[in-house]
Amino acid sequence: MESSLDDAKDFSKTQVDTLAVPDIHIGQVIVQDASLHGQYGFPGDDVESALRQYAPNTELEKKTLRKVDLSLIPMLWLMCVMAYVDRNNIGNANAAGMSEDIGLSDNQYALLISIFFIGYLVWEVPSNMILARVRPSWYISGLMAAWGAVCCAMSKVRNSRDILVCRFFLGVIEAGFFPGVLYIMSCWYKRNEIGKRFSLFYTAICFAGAAAGLIAGAVISGLEGTRGMAGWRWLFLIEGLVTIGVAIVAKFILIDYPHIPTKRLTSQERALCIARIMHDKQESEVGRKKLTVWQSFKAAVVDLRMYLFIAVYITQNSSTSISYFFPTVLKSMGYTGTSAQWMTVPIWATGTAVLIVLPLTSDRYVERRWHIVGGLTVAWISAVVGLTLTGHDKVRYAFMCLYIGGLYPTAPLILSWASETLSLPAEKRAVAIAITNSVGASSAIYASYFWPKSDAPRYTTGFACVTAFIGTSLILTALFPVIARILPKYTTKAERELEIEHDR
Repeated sequence: MESSLDDAKDFSKTQVDTLAVPDIHIGQVIVQDASLHGQYGFPGDDVESALRQYAPNTELEKKTLRKVDLSLIPMLWLMCVMAYVDRNNIGNANAAGMSEDIGLSDNQYALLISIFFIGYLVWEVPSNMILARVRPSWYISGLMAAWGAVCCAMSKVRNSRDILVCRFFLGVIEAGFFPGVLYIMSCWYKRNEIGKRFSLFYTAICFAGAAAGLIAGAVISGLEGTRGMAGWRWLFLIEGLVTIGVAIVAKFILIDYPHIPTKRLTSQERALCIARIMHDKQESEVGRKKLTVWQSFKAAVVDLRMYLFIAVYITQNSSTSISYFFPTVLKSMGYTGTSAQWMTVPIWATGTAVLIVLPLTSDRYVERRWHIVGGLTVAWISAVVGLTLTGHDKVRYAFMCLYIGGLYPTAPLILSWASETLSLPAEKRAVAIAITNSVGASSAIYASYFWPKSDAPRYTTGFACVTAFIGTSLILTALFPVIARILPKYTTKAERELEIEHDR
């Protein structure tokens, strides 16, 4: 599976570059400050010796890397699944009668979706600044326990104010997880090792959608009215408790930073892990002048191709808003409350399957644009079917599966394509990808208003909007080389000086 998702490699590398973390790796601090040598369970000489003797791909390194993988990847993947289950269960709860029970209007429900991402944007960077100074096994698992507690609290909401507050804080707390995962990986893996591992998390997103449908169907049908509680309240409570349970397990499974002792790695292996990262950082910076943060920002914002990628990505991302409304849309197509939950499973299973296959062929043929065009074409046709064939619910359902299968795999491909196109200087690329990703993510703030329940059963507004957005993204992608050639080419003085220095 790792090799099939290698296309996200450049995106994850540039994302690591943009995180709000110290410029010097923890391992470098250990070597440079002799007073710290005795604090971390092994002498500083072990790290210095490992760095001097380091040779890539030795048996010891492979063995150590397998240990690190087993200590991080499966647990972080499961945590990612639970993060998306907990943020998306609002759609399952809404289909089970939440809005009617607490008196939510269509606009208030849309605000529930938006306010999560407002909280997310507020705390994303500060959270990583904290993570850089504390133990990840405590902090990441603590975040997870906290958002699980918020999810549990949502089972007791009485009105729109209560649930709006819960959703805002859910966004604030979850904001630290994804960038936190990237930061942790940057402390254990080389730059060329992070992409394959991080791209596994894209499969967790679609898998979470399928799992959420199964869980919601079982909980809501089995516990409706038990102890006087509605099924949707049980859903929040049970998923929150499961999240807290996973967080407790994660505390004992996740390893911290390489300099912190752990029973799963010897002092020699930990010294090797630090030496690997230091060696990788030195190789990437030898003989190369770097742009400052401000120079990188200016270089990115004057490159008009970045805005073209933003347009492609935000129109694609706007079309994913239906994911919060699938159970409600399916309910309007004649499925009962429980079956509406279960019928989301094949939709997300299709997305997971294509998310594995499409990047594999993209890597094999080293091609991005036409793979994106292909996926968006399938999604656009599916949206048109959803808009027009209102009397053929089984056909519409089949095309909803194809919709997610075509749309979701294009996100990592777009970001990878942008990373490859805006590749140099690396500092400019990092800023450009961060801006593109942030602007694209903000689309959820307005796109949640596309699907008012009053539009049922046709949902003309929603399907018309996503048809227009996907069509726009499709056209921009297909014509990208033509448009890019027409656009004026601007560069900054610092960027030009860097190019001259590299040409010498």
